[in-house]
This record gives sequence, structure tokens and C-alpha cells, in this order.
Amino acid sequence: MAKARSRVAASGPRSVDKYIANCPRPVQRKLKALRAAIREAAPGATETMSYFEMPGYSYPGYDYNGMFAWFGLKASYVGLYLRPPTIQDHRKELAGFATTKAVVRLPVEKEIPVTLVKKLVKASVRVMKTKSQ
Repeated sequence: MAKARSRVAASGPRSVDKYIANCPRPVQRKLKALRAAIREAAPGATETMSYFEMPGYSYPGYDYNGMFAWFGLKASYVGLYLRPPTIQDHRKELAGFATTKAVVRLPVEKEIPVTLVKKLVKASVRVMKTKSQ
């Protein structure tokens, strides 16, 4: 598969639908699956494009505007951004993925691990709510 663009558009898309539509066709299905997993794991969350110029999810009323998850297409992976220490708390399940303190790199050539994404998003929501108390 050809490498994906790291920036969707210079001016940035105005909606998550446009963000996904501006990505290379082979990756769009995976981004839609990731989006659906996040929305299922966090029902009623606000979806936005204003934070980091990538799709983001929040429950307003908490610190950092209630943001708990983001995703973005990079050159060879889809980044799933979560609140620390979510990734550190799930090291065993993430052993096969490149990670940082706040990012899981999901390779574009592989399927999105939907069950794992849902688990991580739910954990990130818990972290966000706990730190806001």
C-alpha cells in the first residue's frame, strides 16, 4: 500500500467526515472503523475537529475540555491518542504496537483492533474523569 499523507490538508478539514474523505481511499475504511469504535465506547461524547486539527472526542465539563481521545493519519500509521496513563496501564495488550506515553500507532496495512480500541477509549475516559475530580 502506498504511504498515506501525513497532513490531510493545509487549511484543515472542518468535520470528521471531511477529514476521513481527504485521506487516501485505502485508509478511509479503517478510519471509519476507528471512529465507530470510539463512538461506541464513549456514547454521547462530543466529536470535534478543533483540537490538534484531528478528530477528537470529549465529555465537556472536565479538565482539558473533557478531551479523552483523538485520532490522526500519519505517514505509515493511524495514531490513537489517549490520556496518560492509559497506554502504560495496558502495556501487555499493546505489546505488538509502537507506543509512546499518549499514542498507539496502528499500522495502516493492518486492520483496526476494534475490541482493543474500545477498551483503551473506555480506560481513557475513566482517567479523564478521575483526574478531573
